[in-house]
Amino acid sequence: MKINEAIKEHKIICDGAFGTYYSSLTGKNSLPEKANKENPQSVKAIHKAYIEAGARLIRTNTFATNTKALGCSLQEVIEEVKYGYRLAKEAVEESKAILNGEKVYIAGDIGPISMAQESKEVLEAEYESICKAFLEAGAEVLVFETFSDLDVIESVIKKIKSEHEVFIITQFCVNQYGYSASGKSAKRLLEKASEIPEIDAIGLNCGVGPGHLYRILSKLELNKGKYLTALPNASYPKLRQNRLVFMENVDYFAGQVKEIAKLGVDLIGGCCGTDPQYIRALSEQVELTPACHAPKVESEDQIRSNACKSYFYENKKEGEKILAVELSPPPNVNYESIMDAANVLKRSGVDILTFPDSPSGRMRADSILMSVKVANETKMNVMPHICCRDRNAIAIRSELLGAHINGVKNVLVITGDPVPAMVRQDVKSVFNFDSVGIMKTIQEMNEDQFKDDPMIYGGALNYNRLNMEVEIRRMQKKIASGAKFFLSQPIFTSEDAEKLRQIKSRVDTKILCGIMPLVSKRNASFIKNEMADIHVTDEIVDLFDADMSKQEGEAIGVKIARQMIEETKDFVDGYYFSIPFNRVYLLEQIMK
Repeated sequence: MKINEAIKEHKIICDGAFGTYYSSLTGKNSLPEKANKENPQSVKAIHKAYIEAGARLIRTNTFATNTKALGCSLQEVIEEVKYGYRLAKEAVEESKAILNGEKVYIAGDIGPISMAQESKEVLEAEYESICKAFLEAGAEVLVFETFSDLDVIESVIKKIKSEHEVFIITQFCVNQYGYSASGKSAKRLLEKASEIPEIDAIGLNCGVGPGHLYRILSKLELNKGKYLTALPNASYPKLRQNRLVFMENVDYFAGQVKEIAKLGVDLIGGCCGTDPQYIRALSEQVELTPACHAPKVESEDQIRSNACKSYFYENKKEGEKILAVELSPPPNVNYESIMDAANVLKRSGVDILTFPDSPSGRMRADSILMSVKVANETKMNVMPHICCRDRNAIAIRSELLGAHINGVKNVLVITGDPVPAMVRQDVKSVFNFDSVGIMKTIQEMNEDQFKDDPMIYGGALNYNRLNMEVEIRRMQKKIASGAKFFLSQPIFTSEDAEKLRQIKSRVDTKILCGIMPLVSKRNASFIKNEMADIHVTDEIVDLFDADMSKQEGEAIGVKIARQMIEETKDFVDGYYFSIPFNRVYLLEQIMK
């Protein structure tokens, strides 16, 4: 069965990155394409490892096989191309025992050739020679990958397709904002490629991690009349000992690409940093059903309705816990990490994301605007914190109107921390009123401006107040002012859990218990000494050691969090997770 017939029946898993995997195995930074002649057995072993992991489309080790990269003649390039294809074919033949009759397709891999000091005609001639070398070797699939535009290869593709029966894949490389190195948007690149009848499949590869690739593709109209491909990087590389290395995040990668596949993508795999274990995880998690090619496009009304329900807990069954997770807005314009975290949490059964309002009186991106961005891009329920410190009564009413207009109708109202002493000479607090005052304001607005679609709001609960009676009376004032729920400060001990139990027994309202998985001795010590309303004991701090690894520290924090959940699950309505440094992957470990 040819690939164009097989792909109609089911999605196809591609291999991962050859170059970065070869480098990790050998410790060499030299071009992996040279290994075709220098170390052919290693090349075949890598191909076979991907096949064993589940790849049913492998790419030849020829991405940079061209005169510029190898510094050789065109005739030598042609010989290298044929040799690279032969090694891939031998790897497939030698893998028949594990394939049980399944077909593995081989794509002749063609990467961009440097355009420096070369005319378009010269480049076109070299691309054409490379394509013909693959076809002479027996290739039925060609993949042009990591291109920034179609300027040079369009005419080549048309000529090759007019003379040969071959399946052609064209993939572009864009950054996290969706633009290629030539300044063209993913939208425009895919539209242009879809208009070329000689191209069979279009898509994106390299450039970005899976979270960013999902965000880029989810915003596009993907029903282009072409098969679709998506091969993101494992993550973003870091330089260690003069080598670029990628984060090991197999489960995250597979989960994100699983979501990408649901958009209607036919060919999925990996690029830089993805080794066979990534492809194995993909083949185990992704259902190989035919792609729909026409992902559901929601209307603006549906998006707003789905993103911002007033009651984020309205669909919870009796006894089912509400899950809220706090994400800290950035102190600058680099919002990528918070969007990545939000997209991870989208798959975790979280009911609502909350965003603090410049906590501890230190500047962060505006909580309401951050909520709007996250809601628009993830369609999740969001809840900004609104404090009294920075705005007078007019400003607060204005922000509430703006939030409601943008579909944000859940808010957490708090009085807010004062401005730190060191900056009080330049920055003044406002505090026109406290949290009860804001709640009364929203209560009035619900009866007037928001009459047909009221805001839902709650307050904070300080279980650690010296006089519990004062806290209970304050909670009752908030309830009288319209508060529907309360989020507690994080708890770390059985004594704190018991205090929360007593409060719950006396106040008829929904309470979400605060959970904060501490991750290191430094983190625990900071929370103990710098966060006045959070009760971290010396015993908790002493559970950590300064020499612990990151994983060991996180394991202790997860253990404490699980214990607190166990001790409170019989009386609280849900949990409010505040996870240091937005390490949201810890949530899955806590909730296992």
